[in-house]
Amino acid sequence: MTKTAPAATAPANLPRVANFSSGPCAKRPGWSLKALNDAPLGRSHRAKIGKTKLKRAIDLTREILKVPADYRIGIVPASDTGAVEMAMWTMLGARPVTLLAWESFGEGWVTDAVKQLKLADAEVITAGYGELPNLKKVDTRKRDIVFTWNGTTSGVRVPDAEWIAADREGITICDATSAAFAQDLDWAKLDVTTFSWQKVLGGEAAHGMLILSPRAVARLESYKPAWPLPKIFRLTKGGKLIEGIFEGETINTPSMLCVEDYIDALLWAKKAGGLDGLMKRANANARVIANFVKANDWIDFLATKPKTRSNTSVCLKFTHPKVVALPADQQAAFAKAVVGHIEKAGAGHDLGHYRDAPPGLRIWCGATVQARDVKALLPWIEYAFATELAKLG
Repeated sequence: MTKTAPAATAPANLPRVANFSSGPCAKRPGWSLKALNDAPLGRSHRAKIGKTKLKRAIDLTREILKVPADYRIGIVPASDTGAVEMAMWTMLGARPVTLLAWESFGEGWVTDAVKQLKLADAEVITAGYGELPNLKKVDTRKRDIVFTWNGTTSGVRVPDAEWIAADREGITICDATSAAFAQDLDWAKLDVTTFSWQKVLGGEAAHGMLILSPRAVARLESYKPAWPLPKIFRLTKGGKLIEGIFEGETINTPSMLCVEDYIDALLWAKKAGGLDGLMKRANANARVIANFVKANDWIDFLATKPKTRSNTSVCLKFTHPKVVALPADQQAAFAKAVVGHIEKAGAGHDLGHYRDAPPGLRIWCGATVQARDVKALLPWIEYAFATELAKLG
């Protein structure tokens, strides 16, 4: 790392698109409302035109993500949260479960299992922000596993799925909402995979995706939970999977405008090179920030190990001695002030750290973001940091 003094002069150039939110994320390049002109507005989602659109969204999802042919893909209510909780409420309790948490959303699934479902045999393995739990100590053969692939609020991801047993007896439930379309998911190791449209492809919110392996389907058809299930969680009828859900017959009414937007994003993804192209774009964006961090000693990744650093939700912390010496609340105020400078200049929107995360920045680098915009953002971060640092004396 080269020691440099932060630049105190305002940059001359702004990003062309200054949207760096980690959800809802930036729309795909070139997007406009005209992309939604073919949406069947005012029509029933149960009409042929509605079912056709929903099935197209499912089929394109399978194609882009390279989901195995024998896995089911369904569109479900309540975004990624609804998809994860649907899986937890319908499948957990059949055998002991281990939950892994190293950031806010993983901790949320722990709360669901321990305090809501009250699973007496739940094992919780945690790690602090910036770290991963010791995955080698997880019994993935005998126990069910619930984990996030990419921790959105910490910028820490699992490097791969090698730690999951191929001959496992339990099932894996993976919250992949900030990973799908930007990271290489190992489908052979995943039984339940969830994500939402508003993440890597920049779709609109409120819809979740639920992907089930044959092993997950077998669990659903052979196990009946001890607790009552709300209607929107029910995936079986008479002990058999409701296949229609995975053919576009949604449990509740979806927004056909949002469906059209998701289809548009998927079609753009095909033109961008499919999954490989999307990962390349996200990696290129993250690499721009990595080079910036390497060149400056006052900022660093929250993720402590390079192999676990996210290429989508890139989380940064300020490491200058004057900032580190501040009490926690003042560090948070400092980070907020830096973000405020950048926002006011129109150089970057929604860059603040997640409310439960350590103070710093969170920059979305998913596939819909352009590398040139990330490059244009970074001098503004340096300028805003220098401006606030000067106030500390």
